[in-house]
Amino acid sequence: MMLADKTVLVLGGSSGIGFGVAKAARAAGAHVTIASRSQEKIDAALDRLGGTAEGAVLDTGDAAGLDAFFAARAPFGHVFCSAAATKVAAVRELPLEDAYGSFDSKFWGAYRLARAARIEEGGSLTLTSGFLSIRPKPGAAIQGAINAALEGLTRGLALEFAPVRVNCVSPGLVKTEMYDTLEGDGRKAMFEGAAAKLPAGRVGTPEMIATQALAFMGNPYMTGATVYVDGGGALV
Repeated sequence: MMLADKTVLVLGGSSGIGFGVAKAARAAGAHVTIASRSQEKIDAALDRLGGTAEGAVLDTGDAAGLDAFFAARAPFGHVFCSAAATKVAAVRELPLEDAYGSFDSKFWGAYRLARAARIEEGGSLTLTSGFLSIRPKPGAAIQGAINAALEGLTRGLALEFAPVRVNCVSPGLVKTEMYDTLEGDGRKAMFEGAAAKLPAGRVGTPEMIATQALAFMGNPYMTGATVYVDGGGALV
């Protein structure tokens, strides 16, 4: 169940949850490659990671690029994906092109990755959804639908790809760079207000999501599973 000397590819690994997973995998002794669409972001993330981590410019929207990337490399031990760019608004307010683009990025991006990925027998693929799949809220129907689709895809892939294991981590609110555009006091108030409503009494961090991601990688008895790491958000 150890990751020492295993190869781990993290798509979306230059920031947020992906960076947290890359950092945790490296600390566990894995040989980590982070992938992002931006070389600049990759370089900055590699500086923060230090050591022997590698980077690759990769876009889950580019099926041919994904095929070429994996064809040129030995199969990875584990692949994790949190790469996505989505827009959220009420159904009648979100332009259809943004709805289509959100689904293409998060769902079809994961689908294209799964189709192309070369993973060692007994290794794993971990996708990222979100707890809105089972706890919808007004104004975010598109996000809930995308996340639910990813969780359904996870179960189907677990059967198709065996003995490669396929799982899905479903976070709640997580403190990432996504919220850096908010004013300091506004950001603090938002997180404090959200924490007060959660049974866990706190919001998540990338490190907390990484704990579950590494559990999926390391536990050979887990496949087809979705685990909600949401502070109890699905309950309230």
